[in-house]
Amino acid sequence: MKRLALLPLALAAAFSAHAATTTKYLIISENQKQIGEQVVVREDDGLTKVRFIYKDNGRGPDLTEQFRLGADGTMTEYAVKGNSTFGAVVDEQFSRQGDRAQWKSTSEQGEKTISGPAAYLPLNGSFEVESIAIAALAKTPDAKLPLLPSGTLSQRELDRVEVTGAGGQKQTVRLLAQTGVGLSPSFYWATTADQPRLFGVIIPGFASMLEEGWQAAAPTLAARQKAAEQKMLTDAADKLQHPLTGLTVVRNARIFDSDKASVGQPSDIYVLRGRITAVLPAGSPVREADNTVDAAGRIVLPGLFDLHGHVDRWDGALNMAAGVTSVRDMGNDNKQLQAMLDETAAGKLLAPQVVPAGFLEGESPYSANMGFVIKDLKGAKEAIDWYAERGYPQLKIYNSFPKAILKETVAYAHSRGMRVSGHIPAGLRAQEALDAGYDEIQHINQVLLNFLVKPDTETRDLNRFVLPAEKVADLDFNSRPVKDFVAYLVKKQISIDPTLATFAFLKQRDGDMNEPYASVASHMPPDVARNFKVGTMKIDGDAQLKRYEKSYAKMVEFVGIMYKAGVPIVAGTDDIPGFTLHSELALLVKAGLTPAQALQVATRNGARYTRTSNDRGSITPGKLADIVLVDGDPTRNIEDVRKVSAVITRGYLIYPREIDAALGIAPFVGDAPQVVKTATPVAGIYGGGNNGARARIDASARKKD
Repeated sequence: MKRLALLPLALAAAFSAHAATTTKYLIISENQKQIGEQVVVREDDGLTKVRFIYKDNGRGPDLTEQFRLGADGTMTEYAVKGNSTFGAVVDEQFSRQGDRAQWKSTSEQGEKTISGPAAYLPLNGSFEVESIAIAALAKTPDAKLPLLPSGTLSQRELDRVEVTGAGGQKQTVRLLAQTGVGLSPSFYWATTADQPRLFGVIIPGFASMLEEGWQAAAPTLAARQKAAEQKMLTDAADKLQHPLTGLTVVRNARIFDSDKASVGQPSDIYVLRGRITAVLPAGSPVREADNTVDAAGRIVLPGLFDLHGHVDRWDGALNMAAGVTSVRDMGNDNKQLQAMLDETAAGKLLAPQVVPAGFLEGESPYSANMGFVIKDLKGAKEAIDWYAERGYPQLKIYNSFPKAILKETVAYAHSRGMRVSGHIPAGLRAQEALDAGYDEIQHINQVLLNFLVKPDTETRDLNRFVLPAEKVADLDFNSRPVKDFVAYLVKKQISIDPTLATFAFLKQRDGDMNEPYASVASHMPPDVARNFKVGTMKIDGDAQLKRYEKSYAKMVEFVGIMYKAGVPIVAGTDDIPGFTLHSELALLVKAGLTPAQALQVATRNGARYTRTSNDRGSITPGKLADIVLVDGDPTRNIEDVRKVSAVITRGYLIYPREIDAALGIAPFVGDAPQVVKTATPVAGIYGGGNNGARARIDASARKKD
């Protein structure tokens, strides 16, 4: 009887050991609004189900996953369904039986024979996939794990910290850096148990995802993560930035004249303390230069401008490798951006020079949660004052900005000396934003929506992409409204930032290579190149694909129409830094510009519309020494702009080949020009002072004649 009485307790204990468990993570934006969640349910039969969703700026992924794990902690079965950020259908499966693995998605399928542990990398997945990898890597002796379809994932611990939950409970979590996926490290916070799992993800300037009840730990984790990340970045800057001390001469350079859009005769460029001091005919006598760089007849461009970036701390290497020395930031977390500007100035960050545009948004369910999100004119003016006091030359207005206060807001920004640009607030046409005082419009879709929207058209959701993809195909560019609009742009000299390369996704079907990355895919790490074939839009059938292709082709055509009419065009990306700018220039050529005119857009126009022409945009004595040496002739073949062999900026020499090697990118050029030290410093003479001792014997130390 005693044994029978104990049986229910034993059965309960057995079942509870395998009962389903649920872990819920909350996704909280930088301004403390919940924008999504991840719910992980581990069933008692070994099946794990995940629901992952977030919405920001009117868009975001919506995914449902399930998977099983093998004895080594890697997935033996995996499936995900749902929609990606821009609405593309997600339907992906993976399975492994023994040494045979196979996978299939809407954009690819494949199989591979592999022995030992290997982690499958979904094209679209939740953060629970990272949790699986964390646990599987903990079981490996060297913290490395083969990836499927290809690659290797590595992980190392950077920090540990004790955190406190909502109920007062405490636990220690550790910061991990994973490399081998993408072009920068990924940082995750994990538990410290024998079977570790994901505790949270901190994305400074955007959002945090932490287990429910532990949200108060976010500021502590963010601070510790930034410190650890900063050390990695400082080490990279020290390794990849080569200081040019003393006078440097870049010899035998064929300089691109950004005003004339032509290449001049071979010249020698003199650089001292980050500025150009002289440009002389090649072979002129050199007087006591400290360094010589032989351009060997290469074409030398002024540093390129990307006028539509959203910079982060890891973008700099990609920009430098592409010859992009100046980026206009078009929206960021204000504190993060200010910190990055300080770090760049101190030489602790490998980064371009950033021209910041202040981001201003209105409150709505569709709000983009960065910069300042305001309710009224008073809040708008306070935000503009904050930006003006910190030297922001431009204001960017976004989709949900209250249209009732638009004109007064623009006028106030102008009174503070700022240009104004942006998206077109919902309920307005582009013409109305221009009438309110806009100086510039971002994105070709925002320009062409002028002819497609009514006052009640919702443009804060995916409609702002779908509507142009559907309707531009039928738009008559010879119609009076279109011609009048272009004439207005010319008359007012409204600059347009079309970001054509970014909008190529409108006509990309799953499995097809996205056009802007066709030229670089073979150079990229396999996991990066793989993502270039993942479709973004939901495209149903060949007929819709052809329509979207026609609409996109007309968007490219319209940029050429505007340029030829005299509308100022600038080159921006809003996508992968560096490489996308080259693709943007190629699309400008496709629109009808010559390669030299496209380069002029990325140099002279870049400086002109960031108000930095006094310092940048041409290779001229007195200006910053932002110099890009390229192989080939990009004034004849725009694809040659990808062949950057060396970059000089902020007093440093940077070799793209070294950056490429660090990021796993196959280089675009062969040997790069090297620095030759042409002067030997004399030890014991320069540096130091001791005017105090001199004053005891020489009154001139006080007079300073």
